[in-house]
Amino acid sequence: MSQELCTGMEKAPQRALLKALGLCDEELDRPLIAVISARSEIVPGNKHLDTITDAVKSGIYAGGCTPVAVAASGIYDGLAMGQGGMRYALPSRELVADSVESLLASYPFDGAVLIANDDSTVAGMLMGAVRANIPSILVSGGPMKSGIHNGKKVGLSSVFEAVSAVKNGSVTLTELTALENTACPGCGSSNGMYTANSLNCDAEALGMALSGNGCALAESSQRIRLAKLTGKAICDLVSESVTPRMIMTKRAFLNALTVDTALGSSTNAVLHLLAIASECNVALDLDTVQTISDKTPTLCRLTPISDHDMEDLAAAGGVAAVMHELAKKNLIDGSAHTVSGRALAEDYEHAHVTDTQVIHKSDDPVSPVGGIAVLKGNLAEQGAVIKRSTADSAMLNFSGKARCFDSEEDAVTAIYDGRIKKGDVVVIRYEGPIGGPGMREMLSPMSALIGTGLDKSVALVTDGRLSGATLGTAVGHVCPEAAADGSKLALVKDNDIIKIDVNGGKISLEVPAKELQARQKKLRPKDYNVSGWLLRYRNLATSADKGAVLKKKF
Repeated sequence: MSQELCTGMEKAPQRALLKALGLCDEELDRPLIAVISARSEIVPGNKHLDTITDAVKSGIYAGGCTPVAVAASGIYDGLAMGQGGMRYALPSRELVADSVESLLASYPFDGAVLIANDDSTVAGMLMGAVRANIPSILVSGGPMKSGIHNGKKVGLSSVFEAVSAVKNGSVTLTELTALENTACPGCGSSNGMYTANSLNCDAEALGMALSGNGCALAESSQRIRLAKLTGKAICDLVSESVTPRMIMTKRAFLNALTVDTALGSSTNAVLHLLAIASECNVALDLDTVQTISDKTPTLCRLTPISDHDMEDLAAAGGVAAVMHELAKKNLIDGSAHTVSGRALAEDYEHAHVTDTQVIHKSDDPVSPVGGIAVLKGNLAEQGAVIKRSTADSAMLNFSGKARCFDSEEDAVTAIYDGRIKKGDVVVIRYEGPIGGPGMREMLSPMSALIGTGLDKSVALVTDGRLSGATLGTAVGHVCPEAAADGSKLALVKDNDIIKIDVNGGKISLEVPAKELQARQKKLRPKDYNVSGWLLRYRNLATSADKGAVLKKKF
């Protein structure tokens, strides 16, 4: 593509503009590679991406191509969490996808390296790259180290939980401040198997990132070397004309889902994989997720459910070792293509587990089933998801009285005010893609339940999202959401009985059909006071079981 703009007399004006950038004729004679970075000084996971960008550019030059850095960035969940700005986090994925598509379609790039760290931006970049369908490869910024507080590993989720503990008097403000100052010691995505790290690990199994992408620490020489190798690899992909659609096939997504559930990853990763698959025209749904999770053993218990962090996962063999174990059970299709230029099996065949406390052997798993479960029933006819690997075993089959709230803030206030009791089911609705709009994450209410000691006796049900840091029995992505036609979630009243059967894959509202019909007739639509981008997203967003992407036809 670049040669169309860089050769011939008629293109002299365009070459003049490129030379204004300092590019010389020799550089313009080579393939031009877009280095698309989400670098931002407001996001810990992205602040150091200039260093990653420089390393990628070095690799591109070494590979015989010419790098050109451009920018595309989204919204980071961690800072937006617990307030209105969180409504923009998931929709920003669509903005990033549009931005990447526009950059790659408008300029004469022969290939692209995608550099991001937070999950919505990673997913958005992959979606945009699929649309442009020129050779592309992802490299993340990597996870941060754990903080150390009172001799123990801590991270961002520790601070969320400590806020609730201050509310109930079990932690002092002085202790909270000390934790605040130590929990996040430097650049990178948060230290556990949260959403960003989940998706960056999945990208290895998807074939769109080199081995080590998910685990190599942000501030490590390994991350710099990986970035340089990524720069070299894009030159090979351009030479061989290997595009994203050739790599992200159905088998690639099945591999990614298998690794995702074996790692006990975030439910958000499922949402993003559904969205990326939609761009690839690959048929993927929640039934497929359930089928894979039911036959895939959970091999890891990482933060937030244990003290093992991303650094421990890397030291134990990383994602490649996890795939090697899964391959022993014929759960991975090793013939799938990858951006390394090799079959996936060649990326993991020499990897081995070096610490069975961090990565369990496939013959001795943490659990015989995967970390994600899909629930269906009259309360979620199109499906809902739960991270069953973090739910207390006594809560896997649970029945409780509904306590209904039409926003995250109202639910958090009720928890702190002591209005939630053992045996309750906290229902938070109108937080879905349409109802939010924007599908906020419900980490604050779950952290409040943990801080008040209710996480092992109270469940949460929401049409919103669940942070990767979520612990407890939290059911999210309920479809149809409360704002959608035919939603039973909108009809729930206080004291209604809700039954959750995780292993049976069921969630039900124990209210007679006649009563629900009567409530439906009295239901009045919620008033929405939104404008700008959120209004457009609300009008165009699909349901969570479709990835909450924008409608392709309208």
